Amino acid sequence: MSVIVVGLNHRTVPVELLERMAVADSRLSKALHDLESREHLLEVAVLSTCNRTEIYAYCSRFHSAVGDIVEFLAEYSGAHPEEFNEHLYTYYDDAAISHLFSVAAGLDSMIVGEGEILGQVRSAWTAAEREKVSATLLGSAFRHAIESGKRVRTETEIGRHPVSISSAAVAVAAERLGGLEGCRVLVIGVGEMGEGMTIAISSRGVADICIANRTVENASALAERVDGRVIPLTDIANELERADVVLASTGASEVLIERGAVETIMARRSDQRMLIVDVALPRDIDPGVGEIPGVTLLDIDDLKGYAQRSTERRRAEIGKAREILGAEIERYREERAARMVAPIVTALHRRGEALRTAELDRHRTRLTELDEQTMQLVESLTRGIVNKLLHEPTVRVKDNAGTDRGDVLADALSTLFDLDAGMIEPEA
Repeated sequence: MSVIVVGLNHRTVPVELLERMAVADSRLSKALHDLESREHLLEVAVLSTCNRTEIYAYCSRFHSAVGDIVEFLAEYSGAHPEEFNEHLYTYYDDAAISHLFSVAAGLDSMIVGEGEILGQVRSAWTAAEREKVSATLLGSAFRHAIESGKRVRTETEIGRHPVSISSAAVAVAAERLGGLEGCRVLVIGVGEMGEGMTIAISSRGVADICIANRTVENASALAERVDGRVIPLTDIANELERADVVLASTGASEVLIERGAVETIMARRSDQRMLIVDVALPRDIDPGVGEIPGVTLLDIDDLKGYAQRSTERRRAEIGKAREILGAEIERYREERAARMVAPIVTALHRRGEALRTAELDRHRTRLTELDEQTMQLVESLTRGIVNKLLHEPTVRVKDNAGTDRGDVLADALSTLFDLDAGMIEPEA
């Protein structure tokens, strides 16, 4: 049994392929159950953001499980495996756990230390638990990774001065325009990313913030917080005609703004330019919009330069963060090893107790003449003998838990004492 991760991210594939692989919130439940139903995937979780799509799994057979996930990705995206196979990364057991911890801490992000990924990892775990496709083993890995990510943010400068994709989007927009003072801004979507962009841009001296969302009520509190306005998505066209900056980040599965609509709008704007930043995956804005005169369209790929500069400023903190993660990963391994060996130790002592009581029962007729005090002495004596005999094997297997020798000792105990699978119950 192994933990694996199979995925693609902003470093391994272009945004066009990454958006095809993105698992939208509206399709997440079905995707999780589809994965969990496959033969070699016992527990699963899906982490899909604007930077990555990763499938985490507790599996029965490594290569077969990877095959199950590749098959799922092909069916889900409509892409042939040859289109993405060479872009996939696959991690196994310790490497998979290390990768998850690095992701949660923001060390694998396009912008090192960005704050949104920790919440996204938590959401991936919560969704898997809600759909009952993640249990003890995968759940403990995610829980510990989230705790470790919090510690990194608390104990390093990465955590004290967070930079997110949303704040990067606003910063890049300001760089392109030479500042955002007096700009009219349209924000499309109020998810975590949309909220982050709205708050970031509200401190830049903009003249007006309009928030477009499918459900107006869900955006009202945010609009009040930044002294902005709210409109339904159906009214976007009117606001586009007035907007200087558009920030898009919905979870829609299809393009919201087509090239033709923007061409019509720009024809009426009398040389007024428009900057659009689309950080949604799949994209909210038709890529062809970027070819329209007067329109600058930026996407995730365009944020990479800013990300690189941010990484350089934070490089000194990466070493500190990795030291913390190294200690946390070791603690996780020790806890996992203890959980894995505990059922065998429990089964061993159950076997010893069963043999002891069986022998006493076999000789019960000979013991009937003993008084109660003597019978208690017999019980104590036999129990003590069994415990002393099992003490050394118990200590040895616990001390070596998580090592190759520990695995050999655990297998030996199971064989020598006939501890069948029914006796060895997993730790909760």
